[in-house]
Amino acid sequence: MRTGTKTASQFDVQRIRADFPALAQTVHGYPLVYLDNAATSQKPRVVIDEMMRFYTQDCANVHRGVHLLSERSTAAYEGARETVRRFLNARSTREIVFTRGATEAVNLVAQTYGRANVGPGDEILITALEHHSNIVPWQMLAEEKQAVLRVAPVDDRGEVILEEFERLIGPRTKIVALAHVSNALGTINPAAEMVRIAHREGAVVLVDGAQAVPHMQADMRRLDCDFYVFSGHKTFGPTGIGVLYGKAALLEAMPPWQGGGDMIRSVTFEKTLYNDLPYKFEAGTPHIAGAIGLGAALDYMTAIGMDRIAEYEHELLEYGTEALLGVEGVRLIGTARKKAAVLSFVMEGVHPHDIATILDRRGIAIRAGHHCAQPIMERFGVPATSRVSLAFYNTRQEIDALVEGLGWVKEVFA
Repeated sequence: MRTGTKTASQFDVQRIRADFPALAQTVHGYPLVYLDNAATSQKPRVVIDEMMRFYTQDCANVHRGVHLLSERSTAAYEGARETVRRFLNARSTREIVFTRGATEAVNLVAQTYGRANVGPGDEILITALEHHSNIVPWQMLAEEKQAVLRVAPVDDRGEVILEEFERLIGPRTKIVALAHVSNALGTINPAAEMVRIAHREGAVVLVDGAQAVPHMQADMRRLDCDFYVFSGHKTFGPTGIGVLYGKAALLEAMPPWQGGGDMIRSVTFEKTLYNDLPYKFEAGTPHIAGAIGLGAALDYMTAIGMDRIAEYEHELLEYGTEALLGVEGVRLIGTARKKAAVLSFVMEGVHPHDIATILDRRGIAIRAGHHCAQPIMERFGVPATSRVSLAFYNTRQEIDALVEGLGWVKEVFA
């Protein structure tokens, strides 16, 4: 085991691991080493228990019933909304909209605010780091509205070139969309600074926080972005649930996206009056259990402490970076000075898919491919990478197992 790297003080990772049932299993006869957290995270027992409690005790629709189960269901659902508001330091629960995920939240903004405010010749600015979910909706909008999609470039470290970003923003820039943290490289963008630059030109800013919220504090009042999105399943919560934060004044002015139950105040054949925020954007029966599970996940992270999580994961990142740089033939892709705990790499003479397949036979789960970020792969001249993405339940011993597994990969391809 490598030495010389600071140990995480007062962070009982073994106690935390005991909260995650999935981590106790074996895969192909080996203890599971789960290093694919940027794709989805494992779930603590408290999330599973809260969702089970809803389905076994309180299963009823929200907002519509006067019987006790519906009242309890509504209280739990709206309690989860308050948990999200508090976690994001938003001003009001009116600014918290539940969606099916970060992708749906981006599309909601593109198809409501975007359609109403972008016209021919207007510009939308994104960065070269974006996930496909923060590229394609803006491409679709630009094509529909005959607008121009511009892309801020990155340097060889994988950092957005701020001078170019600022140069690309002008009076025709209506929307800026950027990742808080890159899923493919782990780059942490200076989001607050980028928001300030965009606001100086009057642009509205959406920040994709899917890779940030599980690992660092996301404070809406400090960030001052107009929209912020994240998904539950990457945040130690359930699949099929996500959040759109939006400044209340913008959400009020936006038209609804979908029509149906709960987004209405009254309906006649002549006219429909829409509901108040945030319900105007929550048509139909929501993912009640998902919202409750997400609330439990955020409470769980808060109890650990977001600062402690960020510190521990940074120590893992430093340890993992040193470890991978010591493997002959491995080259890291993305070496930003500020990174989340993501290590994307290639190995000389071995395709990333082969690396992932061989490691899986040792119980080590990593991601291989373009990570739904093909443009950044093209920027670095690689078709794909192997990606290790860490969470606060990972350990140095698991990184050691990864390095040992890469040695086995090299033997197979020797």
